[in-house]
Amino acid sequence: MNAQAKKYALSAQKTEITEYHIYKKLARRTRSEKNAQVLNKIAEQEKQHAAFWESKTGVKVKPDKWRLYRTYFMARFLGLAFALKLMESREGTGAENYSRQAKYFPEAAEFAKEEGEHERAILKMLEGGNLTFVGSVVLGLNDALVELTGALAGFTLALGETKVISLAGLVTGISAALSMAASEYLSTKAEGDARAKESALYTGVAYLGTVILLILPFFLVNNKFLALGIVLVTALLIIYGFNFYVAVVKELNFKKRFFEMAAISMGVAAFSFLVGFALKSLLGVDV
Repeated sequence: MNAQAKKYALSAQKTEITEYHIYKKLARRTRSEKNAQVLNKIAEQEKQHAAFWESKTGVKVKPDKWRLYRTYFMARFLGLAFALKLMESREGTGAENYSRQAKYFPEAAEFAKEEGEHERAILKMLEGGNLTFVGSVVLGLNDALVELTGALAGFTLALGETKVISLAGLVTGISAALSMAASEYLSTKAEGDARAKESALYTGVAYLGTVILLILPFFLVNNKFLALGIVLVTALLIIYGFNFYVAVVKELNFKKRFFEMAAISMGVAAFSFLVGFALKSLLGVDV
């Protein structure tokens, strides 16, 4: 085995033994017995792959503890769907990679088949759960970002003090969050979905959480234009983070989704800013 092949084998060995420990740790923590069985099965196959690479390298390697705990905490705080999809998308020993290495290691062709089965098993296992209510969260976040950034931009020119702007924004945001949650509940219930309450809760919480993050600068900063600037940056960061999350778990085009949502939110904010200026001048309001 030449130096390049051995380097690949050592890398694959470390990846496989690390993923064995990741899947085992997640299997112990999952509440679903069915999911635990899937994770344990994948873990044992990863262990077998690691043993094969050890027979080629002749050395024992330790798991990457940083990657192990990073993936585990992502699963705990961001959901099993996100953690596993991100891991599968970034791993260096996936189905496609093993297929390319089959010319050097014939056994890798079988590993490629098993890795493909892992990916399909994870997709099937993750149907429902975290992904069930992604649409509801998208609805809450998207509406809050578009409506509130627009409203705050309009209030910034139409109103005077930051406290008045924050009060107007908070009343608007809370009312809209309750309205969105109620609308989501009624629409999903009308469709016969037994999870109408959960959908409404996800929509309302996503909306309200976004409202709080967007209004906070007006409570903390006295200059209303600086506060608005912070709001717009915050909105872009929320759009970036959420679209990255959705792109990973749904396997969608991140850049397209991000720029589309950012353009809509910023466009509405700019238009509302102008509307606020026009109405203030037209009505002669000075609050």
